[in-house]
Amino acid sequence: MNKLFAQPCAIVDLETTGGNISRDRITEVGLVLIDGDRVERLSWLVNPGQPIPPFIENMTGISNEMVAAAPPFSALAAELLARLQGRLLLAHNARFDYGFLKNEFRRYGLRFQARTLCTVKLSRRLYPQHFKHSLDSLIERHGIEMPERHRALADAEAVHRFLEVAGAELGQDRIAHEAAQLLAQPAELSSLPADLQQQIEDMPDSAGVYALFGVDGGALYVGRAPNLYRKALAHFAERKPGQKSHEARIDEAVARLEWRESLGEFGAHLLELQWLRRLQPLHNPRARMMGEVCTLQLSPGDDGFVRPLSVAAQTIDFSRTADLYGLFRHAREARKALAQIALAQGLCQAVLGVEQVTSRKGAPCAAYRIGRCRGACVGDEGADSHNRRLQTALQRLRVKPWPFEGAVAVAERDEVCGDVVEHLFDRWCYLGSRRNGGELEGEPAFDLDYYKLLESELRKPGRALRPL
Repeated sequence: MNKLFAQPCAIVDLETTGGNISRDRITEVGLVLIDGDRVERLSWLVNPGQPIPPFIENMTGISNEMVAAAPPFSALAAELLARLQGRLLLAHNARFDYGFLKNEFRRYGLRFQARTLCTVKLSRRLYPQHFKHSLDSLIERHGIEMPERHRALADAEAVHRFLEVAGAELGQDRIAHEAAQLLAQPAELSSLPADLQQQIEDMPDSAGVYALFGVDGGALYVGRAPNLYRKALAHFAERKPGQKSHEARIDEAVARLEWRESLGEFGAHLLELQWLRRLQPLHNPRARMMGEVCTLQLSPGDDGFVRPLSVAAQTIDFSRTADLYGLFRHAREARKALAQIALAQGLCQAVLGVEQVTSRKGAPCAAYRIGRCRGACVGDEGADSHNRRLQTALQRLRVKPWPFEGAVAVAERDEVCGDVVEHLFDRWCYLGSRRNGGELEGEPAFDLDYYKLLESELRKPGRALRPL
């Protein structure tokens, strides 16, 4: 007998309407229950209460017609919970199956908690010489004969046979040892309070944005990640002396987490900017730089010289105003950029207003005295020449005009479930986001980071925005 099966085990496989544990639902449950030498196999079709996308139907063979007369999960929950309770749960990509089960039980007020063993991770430890460890790869590599694939019980049975083959090839002690190593609680979680451990365990292995909060309720950190669970867990990992990490080390006690999944990369970036702006987390320096944006607008003076004036971006109609230069987080940043351009191009800082001249009118500016100004301040250079050189120097900062007639939407689509999220913009201002044509959500605003994000999206080859 496989030593791993000396304890009560349940090999589980689920078929679902998609990969999102919050939105999608279970369509089939397959169980291989093992108690020593006794093995029981069970399978249920489940009515998910929502359409099965064509992509999923083609992959699994489970159609809407097949589940129409099947019981909903609520009718199976009590029996399924009783059969799973107290067992080690094994699955290929265990977080997927475990996460779906926990969510489904939670919807009906039932708490399901189990130790889990991921057979993908186990295969990697047992056969490190191989690169691929998908279920298809295991079936092919170990010569496992399977009449069906992508049906719940058949896939659970494939995992069972893999464990038997591995035990025969490598020995029962090796299987039991590697499984014990995987079942040990991650060191990152062991020192955390139980409720915080549970919050992290509940996080999905999908993309999105998360926030860490301190005991006083204030936000400590906001992050974006392709895998929310792994990224959040990394904040609590012990680091060796001199070891670097891309994750911020939070010294304050973390009391709770929040997260939200995103449909695509653009939406994740956008959501991160909104959370940074709203929460102002302590360990995100970028959040403290978000604020009123300004730009430079040329204004002719009575003396014929054109001068760049700092104006708040919120007051400017970007779709109709020409000759705007640069977007800056505050007026000091705009003034500094203008001073650097003046020095590089020999423009007069006194004329441009970035140097305060306290001496008599017509006195040379500081840059003139060191040969860095062509003399507009003392009459050596006329207004027409200075104005032309200023406008040429500012061209690289010129703000792109709004290239559309009105508002547009950046659309992201989930190819599995068919959901569409649209992010709406008008004149570089973010208006909000909506899912499947529903109500707008989000915090409407104009921000330098929104502008950069959208402008970068527009540069992508073949990127089409939908006019509204």
